Amino acid sequence: MEPSSGLALPPGSDPRWLSRYLRTAHDDFLSTGHVDRGLRPLVVESWRRSVGHGVDPELPAPPIRLVDDGLADLRAGHPLAAAMPVIRRLLLESASDAGLLVAVSDAAGQLLWVEGARAVLSKAERVHFMPGADWSETAAGTNAPGTALALGAPVQILGAEHLTRSAAEWSCSAAPIHEPDTGAILGVLDLTGGPEVVTPQTLTLVRATVAAVEAELALERLAPRRPRRVLEPGWSPPERQPAALRVLGQRGARLVHDDTATTLSLRHSEILLLLAESPGGLSAAELAVALSEEELSLVTVRAELSRLRTLLGPLRLASRPYRLDGALTSDVTAVREHLAAGRVRQAVADYPGPLLPASGAPAVAELRDQLHMLLRSALLAQGDPDALLSFADTAHGRSDYAIWSAALAALPPRSPRYAQVAAHVAHLDETLG
Repeated sequence: MEPSSGLALPPGSDPRWLSRYLRTAHDDFLSTGHVDRGLRPLVVESWRRSVGHGVDPELPAPPIRLVDDGLADLRAGHPLAAAMPVIRRLLLESASDAGLLVAVSDAAGQLLWVEGARAVLSKAERVHFMPGADWSETAAGTNAPGTALALGAPVQILGAEHLTRSAAEWSCSAAPIHEPDTGAILGVLDLTGGPEVVTPQTLTLVRATVAAVEAELALERLAPRRPRRVLEPGWSPPERQPAALRVLGQRGARLVHDDTATTLSLRHSEILLLLAESPGGLSAAELAVALSEEELSLVTVRAELSRLRTLLGPLRLASRPYRLDGALTSDVTAVREHLAAGRVRQAVADYPGPLLPASGAPAVAELRDQLHMLLRSALLAQGDPDALLSFADTAHGRSDYAIWSAALAALPPRSPRYAQVAAHVAHLDETLG
């Protein structure tokens, strides 16, 4: 799709006339199924997809999937958290002054951040345009964040182009944000307000901000750092957060504590992961067996443990048996908790790749296979097309025939991705034979 086709209000258009026309065309579609030729194909196709998903045009508000700790946990672990300072710096102040809202969703269409003028936020909350709400097309019908995810391209939606009447007083411009290395969609950046938000200049601004965000994410990979805290009146230092271990999709684990992020060697990554997975501790002999199928000397294991001690920051490595003395969270635990609670979309969003994919340690390989199969099983059992495609569109899901087949079965034939998914399933069928 050419970027210009996402424009809702081409230069020279009369927004008031167009808004009246859209309301009439929307009413005709809902009452008779008639589609006026003047409607954008992008909108008509989205209306049909949304109705095919079972979205009620009279839906007062989409569902809220995330609340309290669930929302906080997903925000804290989401890759786009690191880019929020960039978004706020480039967009938020000017958007608030103009009476607009800045929203960021995850790859499943769940809003993680919605910020702007307080009065506008309160009004938007009436239709659940708020953190935790699901604005994917399958849950909310045609809307800029959800349709941008469905198409994988920048989109503007003007007023009654929304499928649901409750959202028709709003307009929005949105664009997907991609992971710098794999190109997988991480989420969507959206500007929401009145008709003034669907000018070509606004969509250009959103796309430019997305480019800045993707550049920031690339830099974050090279030099991890935490965003600077903005102090406000009445602010007091929070309790120290436990150290966090990041091993999913990482060649070497990242150990994060306070304002420090340390990238560990593969051997140290394996040892720290195994200790984190064994609260009761492991002996040097047990670690030797877990780390290698060949004979690994206890002297070598103890030497690696000694070097690891110097990298642990606030954590302490106790011995007899070797164990961690101090709280350590991990992205593995987060994915397991999402799956145990039935939050499959959040689990996919928090799974950037297999656990320490470069490791050949037997115990690590077993953990890697267990977690990957646990996630796949949950995806296949639930059959959510958005979650399936979020997984399929990654390097670790690209050749997964079962996932792609399930996505094809879950997609309505009118979905814009149906033909592409069907072609990929056919290619895998031929290739894997």
